[in-house]
Amino acid sequence: MNVAFIPVRGGSKSIPFKNIREMAGKPLVYWTVKAAAECDNIDRVYVATDSDRIKETVESFLLDKVCVVGRSAESASDTASTESAMLEFAESYNFDNIVLIQATSPLLTAADLTGGFLEFNRQDTDSVLSVVRQKRFCWKESGEGFVRPENYDVFHRPRRQEFDGYLVENGAFYITSRNALLQSKNRISGNIRAYEMEEASYFEIDEPGDWIIIEKQLEARECGIRAAIPEIRMFLTDCDGCLTDGGMYYSENGDELKKFHVLDGMGLRLLQEKGILTGIITGEKRELNRRRGKKLHLDIVEEGIQDKLSVIRQLCAKYGVQMENVGYIGDDINDLEVIKAVGFGCSVPNGMPEVKKAAKYITSRAGGQGAVREVIDLILGDE
Repeated sequence: MNVAFIPVRGGSKSIPFKNIREMAGKPLVYWTVKAAAECDNIDRVYVATDSDRIKETVESFLLDKVCVVGRSAESASDTASTESAMLEFAESYNFDNIVLIQATSPLLTAADLTGGFLEFNRQDTDSVLSVVRQKRFCWKESGEGFVRPENYDVFHRPRRQEFDGYLVENGAFYITSRNALLQSKNRISGNIRAYEMEEASYFEIDEPGDWIIIEKQLEARECGIRAAIPEIRMFLTDCDGCLTDGGMYYSENGDELKKFHVLDGMGLRLLQEKGILTGIITGEKRELNRRRGKKLHLDIVEEGIQDKLSVIRQLCAKYGVQMENVGYIGDDINDLEVIKAVGFGCSVPNGMPEVKKAAKYITSRAGGQGAVREVIDLILGDE
């Protein structure tokens, strides 16, 4: 079994509580937890923390495979090594291989981790670390106060395109076996291979200046997601699990209750102001759903629908909208074919695995906690 281990602590001298400080719209730790959870090579993601506040934040992500565990005060101190937290974890949990992930490397992606495991699975490999290639000329001071070049000849200065450069550890992830970790007491040992990440991932968040640089890079990456969204002329959502948290609540009198989020309601209103059709497509028949649809002035409320795709095709014909111009968010098997067929099919983080795999976007917010608004904000962009 392969596990990811992400140590995060409440204390930080440079940036207080930096691991849950908002980075490009989400808590910093969210980005690496999400990357690990989306990597098929990782069976379980463990976030180790000494902070209840961080624990609550991570658990609110509702990402598959993610579990928050405690760590001792000793392993979370300012002077403790990361290895001390890894060894503490390895002595309490059984697994085959471990990938240490640093929360301060939010540019990490699931694809990077997959590539790292490809290297790790090569013959005679004991460990893998992430690196970036730098094409800079390095100099070293001598004892006499002079300097000398370390990686090039000053009389034969190479052109950048001809210069292989050198590999720099970027601190994003390290992979090794449990046995090797316990034996060496170190995150990497033995025959070590490197996985090369994009040069932009060179920066780690240690100082406020690093934060600004990386946040701009993350925002640019998120803009890439927005650029891939087609023009949306109709936006539809499932109800339970998307507009609500999926729970069924009852009063003392036996009345059925549901919890909706005001952020979603405002988001749907913003779409309507742009002339985008809005609606609910649900397999249930509930008066509460009809009342919510009426209060939100939705154009469409379709209930008791088993074949959602056929109904949405009919709606497209009725309103003169192409399927590629439909946005949809769902969470269960009866949403799967719709998510595959529309232009921008999305899922919530606690959706069924098949649904999330087919989705073009998975929200960070859970259903009933602003997930629908998150998708709407992506569609509207900076409008």
